[in-house]
Amino acid sequence: MNGRVVLGLSGGVDSAVSAALLQREGWAVTGCYLDNGLPGWEGARRAAEELKIPLLRRDIRRELEERVCAPFARSYLRGETPSPCVLCNREVKFPALLSAAEELGAEKIATGHYARVRAGRIAMGCEENDQSYMLCRLDGGAVSRLLLPLGDLPKSRVRQLARDMGLSVADKADSMDICFIPDGDYAAYIESRGITPPPGDFLFHGEVVGQHRGIHHYTPGQRKRLGIALGKRVYVSAIDPGENTVTLSDDEEVWRRSIRVRDSVWNGSFELPHRFAVRVRHTHHQSPDTLPTAVLHPDGTLLFDAPIRAPAPGQAAAFYEGDAVVGGGFIA
Repeated sequence: MNGRVVLGLSGGVDSAVSAALLQREGWAVTGCYLDNGLPGWEGARRAAEELKIPLLRRDIRRELEERVCAPFARSYLRGETPSPCVLCNREVKFPALLSAAEELGAEKIATGHYARVRAGRIAMGCEENDQSYMLCRLDGGAVSRLLLPLGDLPKSRVRQLARDMGLSVADKADSMDICFIPDGDYAAYIESRGITPPPGDFLFHGEVVGQHRGIHHYTPGQRKRLGIALGKRVYVSAIDPGENTVTLSDDEEVWRRSIRVRDSVWNGSFELPHRFAVRVRHTHHQSPDTLPTAVLHPDGTLLFDAPIRAPAPGQAAAFYEGDAVVGGGFIA
């Protein structure tokens, strides 16, 4: 027996297979359902019964509202594109799992993220569905106690394992990236909180070319669902909440060589300036060889070796050395 581990059990296929794999390795697994007020408890309870593991239930609604949902809405009103999952992992999800582990005297915590833990750091998982970016702001204390059983596996293999194990979640649809907006309509979610930014001007080369629906409908680099036809492809290049304008540009104008990063969290010590590989959004099929590289300066300026497309203020910037995550901040 390896010891006791508290695993975040959502009722989805990833966490269920993670629990089963940990059991195979000899861990005594306790599931922990993090209750965000949305449906999911019955699925987690069923998975725990099938796996024959105890299941805790922790109410995280207050913490989620204060530390993730409200900041998410405020960020959009500042013309940003927030990274709520990156924020939640550090501020809500992992603290809740660590708290449960302390209560039970468990040595380890675990999740169903597609990433690896190696030498005290998060490392990239299987290239097909790597989620290391989402964990870029975890500190060393959390990472040192973390087990990630799915790091070497593609999603198709995880589903097949679930079928082989006879788990009822084997073919359950994947959950949305943002759990508190299950339909993916961010603008409607913000409006449901009693906030409706007004329409304003679309600008193209300094001229007013139409009316936007409210700045919360847009993000840098966006081309689709703009609601305007200029006879050519145009992209959102800037959002100004003070002037209530959305600037449209040709594709070449949304590329940037330099950005600023704030509130960085590090797993290690680095003397700046320092060159890192950098990921500025969650995308699939990225490897250490395909990540852009940049030099981070003491004032938070990141100067890329080659331009990157449409970095969005509010999104996380994850810093890598090789395939290992060494830190993460937010684009200012």
